[in-house]
Amino acid sequence: MKLTLRVWRQQNAETPGAMATYEVDGISQDMSFLEMLDTLNEELILAGDEPVAFDHDCREGICGACSLVINGDAHGPERTTTCQLHMRSFADGDTIDIEPWRASAFPVVKDLVVDRSSFDRIIQSGGYISAPTGTAPDAHATPVPKPDAELAFENAECIGCGACVAACPNGSAMLFTAAKVNHLNVLPQGAPERETRVLDMVAQMDEEGFGGCTLTGECATACPKGIPLPSIAAMNKEWLRATRKVRR
Repeated sequence: MKLTLRVWRQQNAETPGAMATYEVDGISQDMSFLEMLDTLNEELILAGDEPVAFDHDCREGICGACSLVINGDAHGPERTTTCQLHMRSFADGDTIDIEPWRASAFPVVKDLVVDRSSFDRIIQSGGYISAPTGTAPDAHATPVPKPDAELAFENAECIGCGACVAACPNGSAMLFTAAKVNHLNVLPQGAPERETRVLDMVAQMDEEGFGGCTLTGECATACPKGIPLPSIAAMNKEWLRATRKVRR
């Protein structure tokens, strides 16, 4: 395959960026999207040019490090992570636009790399449980109803990639925050911090500068792990419950 790539190049958050055009040839349909970028970077290095900076780690759809907007879609045309997107999703001769996540809370570090430490601070504000020291308890010591366990697992699938923020027209992080709140709040282990968790995490999310949620649903559509939109409604109920309890 021969492709035309229009890639966002930006030295850092303070300098303006622009799209740069590159031609790549000999791309196999079996390559992943990141392997195609590796090929581009090899050619740039051989030509004495600076390679394109982009985030990646496990390349197995687990870590959430890869984060690209491809032809206007977070992670590209398939509902998967960028690292699991393969070039068979494109056609010979295509022009592909590649950009970083676009959100004020995700400042550009360089080229396609953004700083997602705002997500870390949201988790630090309440994404934990109180656990006594000593030996690990037996697995069956605290019974968990099956519906609660399934709901916790569903929300725990979130890998924190940020596609929900990139896809949202408001740059909201509600789906991410909801997943991190719900997967602990539905479990008995998360009960001691149930009220403070949702209040603190939502407050931190607002402090980071993410936009407000208007339930457009773009976040759930773009989520590679399928976190459902009702997760936001569940967190809103938790937030209202906690707010009323604090006021009393």
